Amino acid sequence: HRAEQLFYDKSIITNTANKGIERTTYGDWAVRTRKLGGILDNLGVGVGARVGTFAWNTARHLEAWFGVPCAGRVLHTLNIRLFPSQLTYVVNHAEDEVIIVDRSLLPQLWPHVDTFTSVKHILVWDDGADVPIPNDPRVRDYEEMLAAAPAVDFSNDDEYAAASMCYTSGTTGDPKGVAYTHRSQFLHALGVPTLTLTLP
Repeated sequence: HRAEQLFYDKSIITNTANKGIERTTYGDWAVRTRKLGGILDNLGVGVGARVGTFAWNTARHLEAWFGVPCAGRVLHTLNIRLFPSQLTYVVNHAEDEVIIVDRSLLPQLWPHVDTFTSVKHILVWDDGADVPIPNDPRVRDYEEMLAAAPAVDFSNDDEYAAASMCYTSGTTGDPKGVAYTHRSQFLHALGVPTLTLTLP
């Protein structure tokens, strides 16, 4: 709400590999973020369901960072550098129902999709890569879904509900997962400026 109301005209700038510099505003970002909640509603993704992202650090990924948890689901960022067996393990262990993927990363993800036991939907962010999109009923174009989705009002009364999750990499054995609550993320956000201001 703060970014949407106080910084509506401020820019979000992403330097992409395939489209160059992309600019948007927090106002436009907020609308798209709310519509991502509408996409998940339209797909029938339940509250508390895990939504994976296999993507670069862009404004679209920022939409997911806010839109997924604010709509009552759990964001699961997937490490694009995991070994295939570990990627399969974390997707299945987390029971991701949706994966949002950048088009440029489809060749890396797609060979393993049939090893994912819980994934029902693959949403593709078109980052301008010249990569074919698989002809598969699970695969949907993100922008088409966004255009048809309502902008939802966010409300979450449970600060202890899971907001996001991630898994370790480079450790012994299988990756280990941890979930972060809305409360913990809020407290971390409050702590960052405090730490910054107290440094010499």
